[in-house]
Amino acid sequence: MKKFAIAAATATALTLTMANAAFAQTTQTTQSPMTLAAGEMDKAAEATSDTWITTKVKSDLITEKGIPGTDIKVETNKGVVSLSSTVALTAAQKTTAVNITKSIKGVMAVSADGLKTQ
Repeated sequence: MKKFAIAAATATALTLTMANAAFAQTTQTTQSPMTLAAGEMDKAAEATSDTWITTKVKSDLITEKGIPGTDIKVETNKGVVSLSSTVALTAAQKTTAVNITKSIKGVMAVSADGLKTQ
């Protein structure tokens, strides 16, 4: 009976030791995804910001009288807004479109090289 008790105690001690090591490894692997998630959150926030900027610029251009806002394509990458069009704009319309875009929060720069002018 003593041999069985010693064997059981030894088995329990080994099991607890191995379980502790396994738990430590699990904790380390669960922390890595959290670190990765923080980087993904930054990317998601950046993408959301770019999407918000694009939407805001587009809506402001569409509602501005005298500008063919529906004909102006808006793309945003890291706060840099690119404007382009398939129809020709006057110089005044181009200037107004650029000024509207620059006035929006989060816009770092505006590229209007793609806007056709008359």
